[in-house]
Amino acid sequence: MGRRWVGPDGYEIVPAKRCGRQVLRIRRKGWVVADCLSVEEVARFVDLADLCEVIPHPRAGGDLRTAVR
Repeated sequence: MGRRWVGPDGYEIVPAKRCGRQVLRIRRKGWVVADCLSVEEVARFVDLADLCEVIPHPRAGGDLRTAVR
């Protein structure tokens, strides 16, 4: 999983490629809203202060462990 940011109302921003150029793809509830070439363009759709970066939790050895056995 690459980098991604989520915001209110189901917004998600992910890096993507379009026609060989890097873009920031905006999705809302799974639907593509726009491909933006700059952060300023992203700000037209969602308040940047409301975005949170999703950081994957590292797993030791790839095995899943639970607190209850």
